[in-house]
Parts: sequence; C-alpha cells; structure tokens
Amino acid sequence: MSQTTATQVLVSGATGFVASHVVKELLAAGHRVRGTVRRTDPDAVKHLRELPGAAERLELVQADLLDPSTFDRAIEGCRLVLHTASPYVLDAKDPQRDLVDPAVKGTVGVLDSCARVGGVERVVVTSSMAAVTDEPDEQVVLTEEHWNDKSSLTRNPYYYSKTMAERAAWSFIDEKKPSFKLVVVNPFLVIGPSLGPGINTSNQIFVDLLTGKYPGIVRLTWGVVDVRDVALAHLRAATVEAAAGRYLCANTTITMRQVVELLARSGYHKHKLPRRGLDSGFGDVAVKLGSFFQPKGVGQYLRTHVGRTPRFDNGKIRRELGIEFRPVETTILDTVADLVRWGHVSPPAQA
Repeated sequence: MSQTTATQVLVSGATGFVASHVVKELLAAGHRVRGTVRRTDPDAVKHLRELPGAAERLELVQADLLDPSTFDRAIEGCRLVLHTASPYVLDAKDPQRDLVDPAVKGTVGVLDSCARVGGVERVVVTSSMAAVTDEPDEQVVLTEEHWNDKSSLTRNPYYYSKTMAERAAWSFIDEKKPSFKLVVVNPFLVIGPSLGPGINTSNQIFVDLLTGKYPGIVRLTWGVVDVRDVALAHLRAATVEAAAGRYLCANTTITMRQVVELLARSGYHKHKLPRRGLDSGFGDVAVKLGSFFQPKGVGQYLRTHVGRTPRFDNGKIRRELGIEFRPVETTILDTVADLVRWGHVSPPAQA
C-alpha cells in the first residue's frame, strides 16, 4: 500500500469537523470515499458535496454506529476504514449512555463489521490525547506509551470514553486477531477552519474569548493541533505502509494569555477579550473554587488543567508519517478568520 494508490475508503461520521477535512484529503489524493452520516438531507452534507472531486468519487450513506448491519453494508468493498465518529461533550446527563456506550460500542462495532465483511486491509481510529492523560504533569513528557488511568464515569467522563474506546480497539485486535491492521491517531485540542457552518467544541473557545464569556485570563495551557494537519495524519496513517501503533498528533502548547495577546495584536482588541489577570497562584485558587459552580464536566476540566502545562513528544508522527505542523499562530488566526466568515464572531477592527 503506497501513498499514491487510489482505493475505496470508508470514513465514519463524515460530516464531523475532523472527518470533513479527512474526506477532503482523501479526495485530493485521488481516493474513492464512502462517508457514513446520520442524515443525508442536503443542508447537512452540502459542505461535503462541494469538495473538489466529490461529484465523481464521494458517496454518502446513512449508518448508525449502534446498528452493526448498517456498517456491514457501508464497509462492503472498502480496503481502508477511517473511524472518526465519537461524541465530544464535556457535560453529559448520563455519561455511560451519552459518551461511553456510543464511543466503545461504536468502535468495537466498526471493527467487528470490518472483520465480518472482509476485504479491509487497515483501520485507522481517531482517538485523542484524552486517552493519554487527563491531568497534565510538567514532570512527564507524554509519548505513545502513556495511557490515561485517572478518568472515570465521575471524573472527566469524556476523557474516560475516549480511553475506554481505544483500549477496546486494541483488545479487539489482541483477542480476535483480524486480518486487518489497526493504526490510531491521538490528536490534542483540534482547532482550525471548518468546512461546515457549525462550531465544534474546540473552536468554541475562540468564540468565548472574543465575546466576553471569560471573566479573566485563566492559567490554562492548551496542547493544540491544526485540523488540516490532523487530516493529513489520518491520510498517511491509512496509506503509509510502515504506519503502526499509536501516533500523538500535537503541534505545541499555547497559554490563554498568549492567545489573547495574539488576537489583540491582530485587530481583535475591540472585541470583549478578557483583560483581568487570573493567571497566577491566587487566580488558580479562585478559578478552582469557582469551578464548583460550573457545570460538572467544565468544573472537573478546570480543576485538572488550570495551572498545568502538558509536555509531549511528537517525534514518532513526524518521523514515520512525515507530518510537519503549521505554525500555531497561523492556525489560530485562520480559525478566527473562519469564525468571522461563518458569522460566529464580528470582524476585526480595520487598520
């Protein structure tokens, strides 16, 4: 299997933020793509239908992650399967029902369908850095060997769902020994321009920063990666012969203060950017106390991330898949310009 071999590829959850860019990369590389979607009405899939090459090489089919028979039909004839679909919310009324079950059962169901239908050579699963850690520790440089062993249904349940889903995928490979190969991509906070009009959870951070949702500059440090780089990583995880195991897909870290200062310098100084400095020891205590008055998931995230800086080694994805990440400043400014384009935030001040 080489990077230039065109083939039939399935992408689950094709309308998603990351998945849409994956579809775009696959079409650009000349592949035939079948995307599974929950709804096939024109408005929901318009941004996919308009991609270059879509008219000739994109097929969209309805499928339900929790109904294996629908995936059997979708996988038929595909050599590569990219499973990107999984719920992403910090707060869920019922974490088991709303997060863990869809993530785990959906992932295992797709792998089971691949084994049952046959003909699949490789499956790429979109996992997350949430499956690697849920509480950054500056003393630990994260690699593909690390696993999140702290999350649970009551502590950062979204992180728990991603961890359990990825563990279930590797257990499936160990126990069932299917004929296909599994490769996993673990992105950090994925930001960047969206192909569709919706706002994904990660890009919502910038909307909140620009519209006064933050009372001050909190000592949060995000590990970030551009959605376009994540999409390219998926293409190469699927098509580079030597690709194997897990890949941490993360560019660099950036603090909330650095983001706010970048936006202020770039014409967004008249927006409602936070100005009060809470990025200090005193601020950390105040934010953590205040977190108990936030929705449960948001509060847990703040208590496990404020004042902490993630460290990671992205050498494997650079060496084996040849990924060179875009400058983070470019990613952030492209993200915000795209939010302006879609009407989610007002334009920057004119120079």
